[in-house]
Amino acid sequence: MKTRNAPPRAGMLIESLRGLGYTTATAVADIIDNSISAGARSVDVHFEWAGPDSWIRITDDGCGMNDMELEKAMQLGASDPRHERRLDDLGRFGMGLKTASFSQARALTVHSLRADSEAACLRWDLDVLEDISGGDWPMIEGPRPGSEERLGVVNLGHSGTVVLWEDLDRIVTPGFTSDDLFEVLETLEGHLAMVFHRLIGTAFDQIDLKLNGKRVKPWDPFLMGNPSKRLESLEYSLIGAPEVRVQLNVLPHKDKFEKATDFEAAAGPDGWASQQGFYIYRNKRLLAVSGWLRLGERGRHWPRDEAHRLARIRLDIPNTMDSEWNINVLKSTASPPVRLRPQLLRLAKEVREIARNVYVYRGRLVADGTQGNEGMPDIWEAIKRPSGATAYRLSRQHDLYRSLMDRAGPLAKDIEALLRLVEGTVPVQRIWLDTSDHDEPPVSILDEEADPALIEMMEAMFDALVYSRGLSEAEARERLSRTRPFDKRADLIAGLGKK
Repeated sequence: MKTRNAPPRAGMLIESLRGLGYTTATAVADIIDNSISAGARSVDVHFEWAGPDSWIRITDDGCGMNDMELEKAMQLGASDPRHERRLDDLGRFGMGLKTASFSQARALTVHSLRADSEAACLRWDLDVLEDISGGDWPMIEGPRPGSEERLGVVNLGHSGTVVLWEDLDRIVTPGFTSDDLFEVLETLEGHLAMVFHRLIGTAFDQIDLKLNGKRVKPWDPFLMGNPSKRLESLEYSLIGAPEVRVQLNVLPHKDKFEKATDFEAAAGPDGWASQQGFYIYRNKRLLAVSGWLRLGERGRHWPRDEAHRLARIRLDIPNTMDSEWNINVLKSTASPPVRLRPQLLRLAKEVREIARNVYVYRGRLVADGTQGNEGMPDIWEAIKRPSGATAYRLSRQHDLYRSLMDRAGPLAKDIEALLRLVEGTVPVQRIWLDTSDHDEPPVSILDEEADPALIEMMEAMFDALVYSRGLSEAEARERLSRTRPFDKRADLIAGLGKK
């Protein structure tokens, strides 16, 4: 068999690898993965602004590497993704250190120290590689001249590693200013707080992560332990894959948050609609917020929509299943094996249904079944048509409707005709467009109604409950206190029936 040696040209290959799709945030997270795998307990990310000469340094106190280990780590494809790894290893392809760094900078310097050996320092410089015409890959010993202080090696202690990015041509582009830097840092902080939220903190198995001297606080997408959540399940093991763990969550409705800032924080870095669905973790590190994993019904995939934005499912997989879950080089996408999709579909349907009910009913209290303590029936009912479409009509079981029709006499027919006209002209499409445009359901005009108008409406409801339904005044007040839109106006309800 005749063969030829056709090594790739280093400069051209790396320039191609720079376009894999990393952002600054995902690239920095990839470097932190290596720190965690090295047993670090402290990781410090420092972005130094100096215009075109800006640089980024990532320092950890992990086990470090000797010269031979560092050389191997700096090689592209340093490990075979098919080989068995430590269960706590966050890497896979042996590419992250290089591809993440090259995606942001033209110069990568790594200085590392092991407790039992001398320090080692190696550098890749794309300006050097692009001039190489053959198949050589010249790796340079030591930092760029004049960059020794940027490494900050005096702060390493007994062991650790420093990753230095210089010539940030993919970040500091023409027109980039210090204001843009603040935006980059804000995005980076939000991403790190989300991706490593189960790994950063003060516990013995967590790391202290800092960004420009500020401690990164974890952002918990599930609001674990929040008493207002509609659903926080136990962990499930999937049948046929007991190492895959699932936990279902439905977050509280906006009305249940004490502060508007708490609601805004719970939305996440990309906003409520984008943060719904499956959160896929490997060794507690978030790989991807994957929406609904292309699951769906009747041949259609579920989109990320407003109605299900409160649904979030935690999915933990081991690193032994990377290939089966199609984890990509960026560790940003995943796809479940076909054999597990029916189980995931069933769990997702359960969570979506609960989330939709919370969203639609605005987080109202659930009736406890007793006549005196339950809320009044909802004024709108959803009706499924044989075609599968959903229609909406006013409830004929509502207390005010029944009280009015009992007293309507000859006007009953006209009142019913008016209600049917209202039902038939609900501007569903306009409401949907307004919701999509503003990422928030339209408010009820009753929420902004002046007190006199609300009192007049409450008195009509109160009279219907007392004189038509036979409730005591105390029972009627209690029932109104559990009925929207009056449930937040205890001050007005308390005065009903006392004049």
